[in-house]
Amino acid sequence: MPSLESSILLRKLNIMQIEQIYTGCLAQGAYYIESDGEAVVIDPLRDIDVYLAKAKRNNAKITYVFETHFHADFVSGHMDLAKATGATIVYGPTALPGFDAKVAIDGERFKVGNLVFELLHTPGHTLESCCYLMYNASGKPAALFSGDTIFIGDVGRPDLAQKAANQTLEELAGLLFDSIRTKILPLADDIIVYPAHGAGSACGKKLSSETIDTLGHQKETNYAMRANMSKAEFVKEVTEGLVAPPGYFPFNVQMNKQGYENIDTVLERGCKALSANAFQAASDETEAIIIDTRKAKEFGNGFIPGSINIGIDGSFAVWVGALIKNVSQPILLVTEEGREIEVVTRLARVGFDHAFGYLKGGFESWKQAKKEYDQIESIDTYQLAVIYQLQDPQLILDVRKKSEFDTEHILGVKNSPLDFIDEGKQIFDPNKTYYIHCAGGYRSMIYTSIMRARGFQNLINCASGFNELKASEKFPISAFSQQNTQL
Repeated sequence: MPSLESSILLRKLNIMQIEQIYTGCLAQGAYYIESDGEAVVIDPLRDIDVYLAKAKRNNAKITYVFETHFHADFVSGHMDLAKATGATIVYGPTALPGFDAKVAIDGERFKVGNLVFELLHTPGHTLESCCYLMYNASGKPAALFSGDTIFIGDVGRPDLAQKAANQTLEELAGLLFDSIRTKILPLADDIIVYPAHGAGSACGKKLSSETIDTLGHQKETNYAMRANMSKAEFVKEVTEGLVAPPGYFPFNVQMNKQGYENIDTVLERGCKALSANAFQAASDETEAIIIDTRKAKEFGNGFIPGSINIGIDGSFAVWVGALIKNVSQPILLVTEEGREIEVVTRLARVGFDHAFGYLKGGFESWKQAKKEYDQIESIDTYQLAVIYQLQDPQLILDVRKKSEFDTEHILGVKNSPLDFIDEGKQIFDPNKTYYIHCAGGYRSMIYTSIMRARGFQNLINCASGFNELKASEKFPISAFSQQNTQL
């Protein structure tokens, strides 16, 4: 399998340039492809400066913005990019955008420099889902930009567009089977597959950490692309292990269909510096959620009462979307100094446009103003081991995903996944103290801070993750079970 760097180099030698612009927080791949002074961007993020800079660097003109479908997990930059460049936005058949765009037909071709892109309609993940097959300057099919139709090691989940499509999960999975069999499997093995997502995305259930591959290798290794697979087998395997999607997904779909504010407007509003007094007044006078984006340890040592910790150095945007759900929620921010723009940008990528200020000077300014603050106690592996031996193990909560818990866990502890924290709140007895752990300390502090903000005081965070707890050999661990989903 070629590396990304070698793939790009080979294409440069053929007088073209393919760049995968991968955003780890969203596990999302956008693409910039340039040939003979023209360029196309596929599935762009909302902060479009990176694409404009690439085009300016080579004096190229972006002529098309290709969208593989209406995204649910992020807000695309299609509208701002088209406005900035004059490029035409292209969607697959059945798409109904609420703005000026070209809805192409199956098999329609688009010329970009010496390259040609053919739209392949591949419904199943959504009804308008499509892939873009790129022909090189010699007219040979060379690359497939597969969107959410196929990933490396997986395919797009077919349960996200059921309501819009007015079809059952099984019907959409059947469409996806037909799309893969009729449009993708017949293609040549040496074609390079460039998907829209990698491991960590909720748009599939078990994506590889690899972000490109040859189609031939995928035919051999992708469980959903087996040549001898019946439609019934495909439907069964693709729909197993699915869980409810993050609550913000439908809001992002609507924004991608109907439009949104310019990101510069969102950044200007969100990056308003507020003194400690002004910040407190804004909090008292509104229904804003305070998100503190510092590291878990720093947050635990002191935070504004009622604030929640979602660290910027992690899957920040994904967890904001999973836990807050309503993208119209007003938000106030506590950040590390100098990272305010980054935080507001990453919120905007998932449609949270209503941040309206941050605490100037960070948390230290709150303390210097002699404002009240709270703390969360944390314990280490050895302290948790003593608690496990002397108390009820069910007072220890493992807040990893159910799929992680089912793979391996400490015997006797309860699973209360952070993803579904609202469903787990009934397990708490206010007269007991609970000890929270996850895989590495990031999610456990998020969970503890949310429950603390909801009035549950008797929670103690475990800074040690599961692997560290397991390695200590101080806890009995369940038998290993193969994880068949990342959801």
